[in-house]
Amino acid sequence: MKKINITVIGWWSGTFNVLYWLKKIFTEEERNLSVIVTMTDSGWTTWEIRDKYGVLPPGDIRRAIAALARDTWFVRKLFEYKFVDEVWVIGWNKIWNILLTVLSEIKWWFESGLEEACKMFDTEWQVIPVTLEDVHLWAIFDDGTKIIWEKYIDVSDKNVFERTHNLDQNVKEAFLVWEKLDLNPKAYDAVMNADIVILWPGDFYTSLVPNLLFNGMKEALTKTKAKVVYVSNIMTKKWETTHYELPDFIDNIEKYAGKNLDYVIVNNGHISDELVEKYKEEEWKKPVKMKDTYDFSWKSYKIIETDLVNESDVVRHDPVKLGKVIRSLV
Repeated sequence: MKKINITVIGWWSGTFNVLYWLKKIFTEEERNLSVIVTMTDSGWTTWEIRDKYGVLPPGDIRRAIAALARDTWFVRKLFEYKFVDEVWVIGWNKIWNILLTVLSEIKWWFESGLEEACKMFDTEWQVIPVTLEDVHLWAIFDDGTKIIWEKYIDVSDKNVFERTHNLDQNVKEAFLVWEKLDLNPKAYDAVMNADIVILWPGDFYTSLVPNLLFNGMKEALTKTKAKVVYVSNIMTKKWETTHYELPDFIDNIEKYAGKNLDYVIVNNGHISDELVEKYKEEEWKKPVKMKDTYDFSWKSYKIIETDLVNESDVVRHDPVKLGKVIRSLV
């Protein structure tokens, strides 16, 4: 039986769980899974280790390796461990960040260190950094404000002192700080050889779009024979997509991908009025959903509306529900 080649692009807080369930839903005989991981993170601990040792952002790679490792529970616990009584770089960073830095130095190259880590933890399938170059993100907002570095674009309430722009607006355009940065050749091959490419939801301009900005990605997405699927966000994100509606997400994905989508997966599961109000008041977020006024009949892609929501005290994609939809597409 021919294996199905699935390539996933991007990252968000629920990606770990969805990858873990994809690993379970498909047997080893059925699929090859490649995960292309964002490399523009410049948050606090990541910034320290990038600055001191020159290592590329390790955080999202950590989660991907843990999700695809055969013993996910142990690897995740190990990677998340911190020396809480220590300070500075060692104390701030998780064991994984330190381990990848050491492996990269021993093997003389970041990608070689990553490959060694995948072998050590018996990782199933490929974990691919979108680039092997040191890169940072910048964005232009609706009012013309330019912000450099991901940590300043994606400002949280915890680092409110770092705010440098008006929160009640959208990102208008995203760029790489240095132009003409190349896509990792392995990422190019993963897209070209895929049967299905899935563009993950997440922080739109800091988790997904950066992967589409490298030289070679648009070419790969345009030339590939794979079906390209976009999983829409369930909620907007203040500071990035504050006022976005569903068509805004889709139109901008197609703009940056340089490719007409084949499928768009949209949540139609119920979110309680209490949670909607809570998100509106506390986080300036609103649900992203289909409306009767939308007409996608002339578009090349097919809209798939389905219940994707996992609603407890927060709203997120249910990994089992999303995994089953992807299974049905494959």
